[in-house]
Amino acid sequence: FFTEIDNVGQGHIQLAQNLREEAKKMEDFREKQKLHRKKIELIMEAIHKNRNLQYKKTMEVKQMCCHFLLYGLILITCTCMVALLYLSPLSRFWQLFLKLAQTKSALEDSDRSYQQNVTTLEKIREEWQNEHIKACEFFETQECERINYFRNALWLHVNQLSQGCVQNDEKYEEIRKSLEMCSIEKDMDFFVNLRKTGSLAPAPVVYENYYNTQRNATPMRSPVPVPISSRRGPLPTPTSAPGEPDYATVDGYSLI
Repeated sequence: FFTEIDNVGQGHIQLAQNLREEAKKMEDFREKQKLHRKKIELIMEAIHKNRNLQYKKTMEVKQMCCHFLLYGLILITCTCMVALLYLSPLSRFWQLFLKLAQTKSALEDSDRSYQQNVTTLEKIREEWQNEHIKACEFFETQECERINYFRNALWLHVNQLSQGCVQNDEKYEEIRKSLEMCSIEKDMDFFVNLRKTGSLAPAPVVYENYYNTQRNATPMRSPVPVPISSRRGPLPTPTSAPGEPDYATVDGYSLI
């Protein structure tokens, strides 16, 4: 009986140890995935920041290009109006023409810079898009691995718990068989035989006359020791008290 109870306790301890080990593996797996995910997030954050900066720079160059274009159109209009309507001096006309040429050169440089920034932005956008696709694929693969790992781990946990329940039930069955073989009368007889100090009851203490030395004094006889009878009345039958579960005692219990 006590051996089976101890085996049940040892089984629970071993099961708890196995569950702790599996929980540690799950925690390590989660931390490993967390580190990998953090690396990808840092890469994506850097590329996203670079793309935003390039986009802002491109918009500034575009605005400057539009400004030069508008200024050039206004300057061309003014030059034509001065040349045709007001017939300004030739020196004034050449000054306007030179300024128009400078504006045209600045406009071409601005447009060239705008094109370069757009090309650079497109390259960064393609790089960002490719990294974004890789990140999505990585996260999808990682999520599949996570779900598969935790599903298998939980399946293993359930199997361990189920196996532990089966083993415990087998041990409990052995305990029930031991309890079925329990005899209250034999158990009490075994205890009495193990702890008894003799088969006769102790003799009573009698009076002995040491003071009166008369010879005709009648001495008191010691009673004959009475042997202890090993026969007892019928033992009480254990019954279940009101409110107690049916399995509290073996009264009326049967394996069938």
